[in-house]
Amino acid sequence: MQQRFVPEKTVLALSIATLFAGTPLLAQSQDSTATVVVTGTRVANRTALDTASPVDIISAETLKTTGSTELNQALSVALPSLNFPRPTLTDGTDTVRPATLRGMAPDQSLVLVNSKRRHTSSLVNLNGSIGRGSAAVDLNTVPSAIVKSIEVLRDGAAAQYGSDAISGVVNVRLRTDRTGGEGTITYGAHISEYDLLNAAPPAGATWTGPNSRKRTDGQTTTVSAWKGLPLGETGYITIAAEYKDQNHTERSGYDMRQLYAKVNGAYDPRELTINRFDAWYGDPEMQQKTVFVNVGNNLGPDVKVYGWSSYQLRDARSAGYFRMPQDSRNVQSIYPNGFLPIIAPTVEDFSAAAGMTWSLGDWDMDTSLVYGQNGMNYDIQNTLNASIGPTSKTSFDSGGFSYNQIVYNLTGVRKFDVGGLASPLNVAVGAEARREGYELHAGEPDSWRNGGVILPSGIPAASGAQVFPGFRPANASHTSRTAIGVFVDVEANVTDKLLASAALREEHYNDFGSNLSGKLAGRYDFTKNFALRGAVQNGFRAPSLQQQSFTSTSTNFVNGIPYEITTFTPNDPVAVALGSKPLKAEKSTNFSLGAVMRLAPVSLTVDAYRINVRDRIVLSENLLSPAVRNYIVSQGFTGVGGGRFFINGVDTKTRGVDIVASAPWNAGAAGRFDFTLAGNFNRTEVTKVPTTAQLAALNPAPVLFDRVNVLTLEKGQPKNKITASATWKLNQWGMTARATRYGEVLSPGTTEAFDFTLKARTIVDLEARYAFSRQMSLAIGADNLFDQYSETLPPALNTTSNTPFSNYTPFGNNGRYVYARATYSF
Repeated sequence: MQQRFVPEKTVLALSIATLFAGTPLLAQSQDSTATVVVTGTRVANRTALDTASPVDIISAETLKTTGSTELNQALSVALPSLNFPRPTLTDGTDTVRPATLRGMAPDQSLVLVNSKRRHTSSLVNLNGSIGRGSAAVDLNTVPSAIVKSIEVLRDGAAAQYGSDAISGVVNVRLRTDRTGGEGTITYGAHISEYDLLNAAPPAGATWTGPNSRKRTDGQTTTVSAWKGLPLGETGYITIAAEYKDQNHTERSGYDMRQLYAKVNGAYDPRELTINRFDAWYGDPEMQQKTVFVNVGNNLGPDVKVYGWSSYQLRDARSAGYFRMPQDSRNVQSIYPNGFLPIIAPTVEDFSAAAGMTWSLGDWDMDTSLVYGQNGMNYDIQNTLNASIGPTSKTSFDSGGFSYNQIVYNLTGVRKFDVGGLASPLNVAVGAEARREGYELHAGEPDSWRNGGVILPSGIPAASGAQVFPGFRPANASHTSRTAIGVFVDVEANVTDKLLASAALREEHYNDFGSNLSGKLAGRYDFTKNFALRGAVQNGFRAPSLQQQSFTSTSTNFVNGIPYEITTFTPNDPVAVALGSKPLKAEKSTNFSLGAVMRLAPVSLTVDAYRINVRDRIVLSENLLSPAVRNYIVSQGFTGVGGGRFFINGVDTKTRGVDIVASAPWNAGAAGRFDFTLAGNFNRTEVTKVPTTAQLAALNPAPVLFDRVNVLTLEKGQPKNKITASATWKLNQWGMTARATRYGEVLSPGTTEAFDFTLKARTIVDLEARYAFSRQMSLAIGADNLFDQYSETLPPALNTTSNTPFSNYTPFGNNGRYVYARATYSF
């Protein structure tokens, strides 16, 4: 019989039709849809299914049902609209990996903690991965033990919250427990087997590699706990701590290259004994310590004080590309068998917040002061500075950077009785003042200098620490800026069936000027079981200080001549000569239209959206051609070989739809089930790329933003992602089964011939739980139960054998993860 393949949209339509027919399909727990939300609305007691914009609520219990203790990874499993790729061989991005919402950039989603703006990471992503050029919030600095729930507003909200909220808002709500506590120990490891596509060895060579490889690695131990303590008669102090020890994973290929020079015309015997799995392609090694405290207390009937503070220290180790023994960047007297350079960043993150709520007449007032700081310093290990020669050190301090932010908020909310409206008019007004600072400090001189060694070929040896040359004193900077904003937000039931809201926000930045954002949203309930909702708005994202201030320089030798290759700041004289201009804000226009359906016990939401972004800030290509170099010299700059810089000028159009269905089912003696079926279908189109008159006049004219980066925006993330999950509980037993289908992804090449399509994959997770008592429980499970990988890259795309899989794989390249979790409540 001939097989028939049903299109994805047909499968989804049939699933929803089945749901309406009365069979409860996979859906969110009904409890979450009835929970009061605080994100996207300033009206009290608004539930998730009553809002004018879609809001997902992810409970602490849901976050637990995965083997990963990373908040970003747990969210990506729970939310089809959120993706968390896991790139490797990308320097600092191996350690601080950004997440994306609705296929947008990582820095186009705003992250809040208890509805207050969270500071971003100091790292700006520079390498070829999703989020190149962005500096995003590192959600993994928040331990899951302190999380009560997470609300995700899948809609633009710049008029309500300010910069960055183009694609949506993630709001982490912290625990407020006065009593009780919980301790958890989680241990897991990757137990996996993957296929290899090996290139042929050099002619006459006899070594051959295996067709597949088994690995057990990535052993991870996480110990976490939270405890609630009383503060006075009504207050609370909730403390959470977490320690994580993670071994690295390694998914390299079998290196077929000739590694040693021939001896009397024959291959060196060491070719047959050297370890040819010589790369470190996978998750980093990591030790992480985190403490988080949340405090609140009532000082009177209408006065409450609150605050929180967190600290995290993260030590990580990841690798660069293997340097072969006879590589010109090696000194064989130091590393006779070549070396694998190690990038070992230390990340230190701190935050503190204090605030108060009180009543002022009919106004509910809230004021707060929030400080956050994130720093990253690079130690480069198992490496050398080839230009120094045999006396070179093998580890270096390459410098680093830090970012800090202090935010003051004052908000007032009250209701006005307005004639003709079905409810009081809820009015919120407020102001926000923000100061941001960014500092970049240089590494030790040996990490970046040229020691003057000349190779036998007559060409000077490479400068600086291999894999990550240090920041130079000329790169060092210390900058800051301020921003002041005011907003007004109104919401009311115009009639019993029509809910309407509007928001207006004006912000002024001292470095690029002002921005005015507005939003109109509405919802019409035709019946208690069916409503339509929609919104139209304009938004913005201010250029980050990291994009404005980051710079680094390395020395490249072209035909024996040293050239300085630099990531320029936009106002650097060389960048200005190439056409750079001061960065301005990205501008967006968002449209959304959705439906909410309640067919007890089933709930279903369908939300379509369109996000147009103008003048997106991107990192240009490396401009290194002779034409560029000659032009730079003609402008009076000598010794400069080219570089890159941040620039506005990419326009994109993103369209998609989110579908979420949920249903509980009480099966009596068979237990209780909660089902979820959710999907995101998304498409991005690049409609404009940046140009400058100066570069366009060159012959040949260099491309500022090439096809790889264009296709990364358009096809580098799954065009669809569908999640189906079921949770079952009966007495002491419990189980969660989840299947996530990641749609097709393109791993783009420099030409169409090197494009590589990653086909759709379905990842199955399974966890079983047993409660020995009210206090003690045990869970065992497996993420990626069936050990799925994306396609192995052909030798033409993996010439070094270091990267057998694409960094565009949306679910990572580590395979099956098996774990156990013990929990004790007290």
